Amino acid sequence: MTVVSRSLATRSLAARSLALALALGSLALTAPAATAAPAPAAPAPAPAGSSPLPVVSPTPQSITRVGSDIVVPSRVEVVVGKDTDRAARTLLADTLRAHGVRHVDVRERPSRHAELSILLGPAARPDIARALTGTAVPQHAEGYALRAARGTVALGGTDATGQYYAVQTLKRLIVPKEAHGPGHGRSGRARIAGASVSDFPSMPLRGSIEGFYGPPWTKAERLDHMDFLGTVKSNTYVYAPKDDPYHRDKWREPYPADKAAELDELVKRATSNHVRFTFAVSPGASICYSDPADTKALTAKLQAMYDLGVRTVSVPLDDISYTKWNCDADKVAFGAPGQGPAAKAQVSLLNTLQKDFVATHPGMQPLQMVPTEYGDLKDSPYKQILRATLDKPVEVMWTGTDVVPPAITVDQAKKASELFGRKVFVWDNYPVNDFGRTAGRLLLAPYDKREPGLSDHLTGLISNPMNQEAASKPAVFTMSDFAWNDRGYDRTRSGRQAALQLAGGGAWLADAMQVFVDLNHLAPTFGTTPWQPQSPVFGPKTEAFWKRYATDPRGAIKAFRPAVDEITRVPDALRGGLPDKLFLADAANWLDATKLWGQSMRYGLDALTAIQHGDAAKAETARRAMDERATAATKITVDPKEHHQLGRVRLGDPFIEDFVTGVRTAHDESKGGKD
Repeated sequence: MTVVSRSLATRSLAARSLALALALGSLALTAPAATAAPAPAAPAPAPAGSSPLPVVSPTPQSITRVGSDIVVPSRVEVVVGKDTDRAARTLLADTLRAHGVRHVDVRERPSRHAELSILLGPAARPDIARALTGTAVPQHAEGYALRAARGTVALGGTDATGQYYAVQTLKRLIVPKEAHGPGHGRSGRARIAGASVSDFPSMPLRGSIEGFYGPPWTKAERLDHMDFLGTVKSNTYVYAPKDDPYHRDKWREPYPADKAAELDELVKRATSNHVRFTFAVSPGASICYSDPADTKALTAKLQAMYDLGVRTVSVPLDDISYTKWNCDADKVAFGAPGQGPAAKAQVSLLNTLQKDFVATHPGMQPLQMVPTEYGDLKDSPYKQILRATLDKPVEVMWTGTDVVPPAITVDQAKKASELFGRKVFVWDNYPVNDFGRTAGRLLLAPYDKREPGLSDHLTGLISNPMNQEAASKPAVFTMSDFAWNDRGYDRTRSGRQAALQLAGGGAWLADAMQVFVDLNHLAPTFGTTPWQPQSPVFGPKTEAFWKRYATDPRGAIKAFRPAVDEITRVPDALRGGLPDKLFLADAANWLDATKLWGQSMRYGLDALTAIQHGDAAKAETARRAMDERATAATKITVDPKEHHQLGRVRLGDPFIEDFVTGVRTAHDESKGGKD
């Protein structure tokens, strides 16, 4: 299922860096207000003389300061055991080296002479349990406890994934040496914030599904996404690209050797990030439910994936018709085509797979499925049969009250759980951009309008990202934040953290990223009203400009020019400093358009200034330059290798083009007045 179905930089110059920081520094303060929610988990007030704790994302269930920061020395002792997770151990060593540690001494027994000891393993391990005294150890899958105090850091997980997530949190608690400023002497080294963290996910399943129409992600993009999901504590990736023929049209056929080898590499990369690679196969358009040969072919496809290391499988039955059968035998077995018979046929297949394949293969997670009725809250014969007869372990996915819902409330999720007879697994069609109203757009806005408390009625929440993998990260980051701790989610804070992560921690570059996000903030639905507005920061500035221009043109121009200048500088700033080159490649055409539109608006302001000074020649020259840049911007189109919806790229609309149109009108009127 996807939304198509129903309508179908290093900082090269210090001066430039400082200028950009000053120009953009106010953006976080003017971001759109967060959805009303209970007070998020936040650090307790710092003890006198200590600094506030760094912001950790996803937001922990509990985080408090328990002491002064710990200086990271050049040699660190890491104490492990036979139950220490290998991926967590590797991540910890890499993290320490990235912060200036030259010698990572890994041992099973502490030397008792180390300047800094880090204990990594199960929270119940005696030495870790002692070091965690005063920090609650959650009794949840994938939970962890962390305590950094008095020269020791304890990282204890309730399971292997919890250990890995403890290290991910430690990464965010390390303050780089560059952040301390001058005058700290030896404290110029990195520091670990003196913190106590008790944490676990509110939703068991969190992540993304490659489930869109159009060019699938490349191997490099998928590998990148596995790494990204690990950093945001998401544990699920569903492989379901609609344009992979072996996923849908050729589902009976085995993958060719080269494609199977690629999937094998992806599974291994996912596993190294504690991400469950979920293989989805969609047979609904051609399967004969009553034919044992088709069931055997489907089972063989799943067995091949199991042999590659896949331990979670999904059978989406979306985007198909249940008013006709694919074979005459199904009419004999289940009756005339319709909602009830379709449900009976699907349940027969799904229950067989759950009982005869999933339940008999060690390590398998419950089967996942997407119902044909996936986006409403209406009871029906179809849902009634699923509710009564589908095996209880099977996960049922639901998109909300529509394919792209404007909101998801607790009451809606509760009703969906009642309709399907179990907690539902939400497939949220955001930030996917494969349907008509998203043509030419990147959807970058932070997650919003999903109600705190949804975790009481959901087993999980996954994003359906864009055709552009890396450009999906700002939205997927915030969705992962919400899924981890929906009651602690703060939209504005999460959006800022997403920008900081993409910027590699640089505040000035994160400011630039948030300007770019604001210009690509619109999130359409199938109706005429988007569920996320366009440019909630820049849009009101343009409206305020024209209102003031009517009575105070010179003052309006002076006040508005910084907003135009920051937009113009953003593309070069991101290209010069953003470490995520895949993001830059995805956003390349939108960055080109941003620069041209920024230059066009600059010339527009120059034209208005010349009009105020009575300089007709300068006004004409600036007008011509404005129009040239605007025309060039409108000719930038979507890369057909990235997307099947071709046409011009769109951003900051209608505000940017309305501004340009307004300048043209003012200029024409100024000429008319002289005549």
